[in-house]
Amino acid sequence: MHKPAITQMPIHETIANRWSGRAYDANQVVTQGQIIALLEAARWAPSCYGDQPWRFIIWDKHIDMPAWQQAFDCLAPSNQTWVKDAALLILVCADTLFNHNQQPNRWAQYDTGAAAENLCLQATGMGLMAHQMGGFNADLTREKFNVPAQFTPMAMICVGVPAEIATLVGDTLTREAATRSRRALNALFFSGRWGQLIDG
Repeated sequence: MHKPAITQMPIHETIANRWSGRAYDANQVVTQGQIIALLEAARWAPSCYGDQPWRFIIWDKHIDMPAWQQAFDCLAPSNQTWVKDAALLILVCADTLFNHNQQPNRWAQYDTGAAAENLCLQATGMGLMAHQMGGFNADLTREKFNVPAQFTPMAMICVGVPAEIATLVGDTLTREAATRSRRALNALFFSGRWGQLIDG
């Protein structure tokens, strides 16, 4: 399903076409080459001091179904209803300490979000679909997959080949078919000082 962002000025088509869909083709794989491309996109995200505080764990349903299932079991039930058809699950973690001096890194989560978004944009550019989720049990993922205490589980991402929305049912189908929307520019972005509306 093609649902480009409706913008006041044209933006790059990869950004406009990125959206967090829920309809995946359960029979389609994400190739190893595609996985490496996704990870390269994340690897080249900017970060404070070039520290690269992100760590990802990747599970491929078509290669290691038991491990993928363990990751799937960490998701909120509301996400499981549609994630079941996605080929990949990815856990995104942020290092709480700088690598170069082991001091607290307050920018780690910001930088890790940039890496995750790079991955999502790369997925869109390759004809795949990525959906980031906060609905997962972070403590359970830490326990099951031996995530060190120094790293904070931030999100899960599912990736796969998009399918027709007719494969969805109920509330999931309703959400998928809904028109995309965002708050007005001047509700989010200010000119010169807080609350000063930007023209646009």
